[in-house]
Amino acid sequence: MLPRHIQRLGRDWITPWNGSQLLALNSPVSSCMRWARHCPWASFPLPVPADFSANWSLPPFFGPWRQFQNSNWQLNNFTQSSCFHLPNPSMKSEGEEPLTKKRRLGGQHDTPAPEEETNSSQQKEALRLSVAQNEEKRSSKKGTVKRHWEYFCQHSRTMKVKNFENKEAVQNNTESEAKFEFTVMSYNILSQNLLEDNYHLYKHCRQQLLIWTYRFPNILQEIKQLDADVLCLQEVQEDHYRTEIKSSLESLGYHCEYKMRTGRKPDGCAICFKTSKFSLISSNPVEFFRHDIPLLDRDNVGLVLLLQPRSPCTSNAAVCVANTHLLYNPRRGDIKLTQLAMLLAEIASVAHQKDGAFCPIIICGDFNSVPGSPLYKFIKEGKLNYEGLAIGKVSGQEQFPRGQRILSIPIWPKKLGISQNCVYEVKQQQKEENEGENSEAAKLGNTQEIVIASEKLSSKLQHHFKLSSVYSHYFPETGTPEVTTCHSRSAVTVDYIFYSAASSDSAAQPGAEDSFHGGLKLLGRLALLTEKDLWTVNGLPNEQNSSDHLPLLAEFRLVVR
Repeated sequence: MLPRHIQRLGRDWITPWNGSQLLALNSPVSSCMRWARHCPWASFPLPVPADFSANWSLPPFFGPWRQFQNSNWQLNNFTQSSCFHLPNPSMKSEGEEPLTKKRRLGGQHDTPAPEEETNSSQQKEALRLSVAQNEEKRSSKKGTVKRHWEYFCQHSRTMKVKNFENKEAVQNNTESEAKFEFTVMSYNILSQNLLEDNYHLYKHCRQQLLIWTYRFPNILQEIKQLDADVLCLQEVQEDHYRTEIKSSLESLGYHCEYKMRTGRKPDGCAICFKTSKFSLISSNPVEFFRHDIPLLDRDNVGLVLLLQPRSPCTSNAAVCVANTHLLYNPRRGDIKLTQLAMLLAEIASVAHQKDGAFCPIIICGDFNSVPGSPLYKFIKEGKLNYEGLAIGKVSGQEQFPRGQRILSIPIWPKKLGISQNCVYEVKQQQKEENEGENSEAAKLGNTQEIVIASEKLSSKLQHHFKLSSVYSHYFPETGTPEVTTCHSRSAVTVDYIFYSAASSDSAAQPGAEDSFHGGLKLLGRLALLTEKDLWTVNGLPNEQNSSDHLPLLAEFRLVVR
């Protein structure tokens, strides 16, 4: 008679065993049993005495064993209510060979060999090693991929990137007194709320890597190690910013400005700068939602700061830093372009100097547009003729866009108050009025207003910032695309750092010196990675990188004219 423990176990044993399968237990047994096929009306498979040559063991997930009373069964940590699902004998469990193959390797005879009984401990050790090796395979994608620092200037001071190459460039003290150099990071840190709303994008991740209490220390550690002077962060969740992020960054010497998305969206954009490097002149939030304009029914935002460098050589200089996260929807290029125009109009207002020129500008963010797309070209080239352009092709996110509706002319209504030149129309008119002191000048101003009105009916957008991109978006040796974000659905570039290059900068565009006080010289950047590189560590997020975006990082020198 089998003990009650075993009878209860039998009722929960749901996978049938065929007549050739044998369970040999950890302790020597005087007789073995094979199980007849499971009978649903029986409380337990009927035992049938038999002798076999193969020494079988239970699957590894049965765990360690303990001695059952009045039997040779040994089972550890087993509760009577447990239900075990045994694999089909022909199935290959993870980390093991199929049981049928093991049986063939065990020999053709049914009588157990003496050496097999004496090698029970060796078998257990082999099983333990098999499980350990399997776990090692599962965790083999742990670790980090190295990102190196790319230099564009021999005397670049370079940030303290101890975790990448453990090298720090030597700064020339004489030069530092005459030049102002600083670093800028753009980083979409992945809002926890958005992560939980889009779990399908993170099927490749272990669940424990996706919880905020695991992710935030990693993100904060990245920020500490990269040690940027200016941080432009996207998807900053409001409650996390209020309770953890702001205080953590302030303890590192940053001053933080934050703008939460409108409506019910719990995240937003933050710009944080080191008070040892800059002081704040003005902080200007931009809300893209307009209740009176049906087109602008999305809750994205931007933030524009005017910063004063703390340096004797730049006492009269200023730097405009903008941060945004444009709408994701690939089929709404009309909204993306309008949001971008609103951000550019605010930048033009903030960066405009008394003599009519602009101070140096840096624009960071997640633009939800890929390199070479019409929206990207508009930012870099300063112009876009969108006549006949399909809405779904504006951002280039989809190879075969579904939204084929053509952009209307003009894209946004007049009451938005922004011209096709991406400036506030009211300020444009005020500027014209101030320039006219007599009736003839007033007539000229009226003529210019008519020109502006006619531009609204054209299909040409313009801005006057002459921006360059910190990154080239392709590796020159292979032509392989760089990626800034990687999850279960895609791996592309959507994050950027744009800047107004000085005339001496290799990336400067023609005419840049005509509209800027000096500019910015790119000294170096933290190299990006390929999609293949990221999948060697199981994509993003992973054990070390806790966002689905990579941080972008650049070092600039402020050139004062």
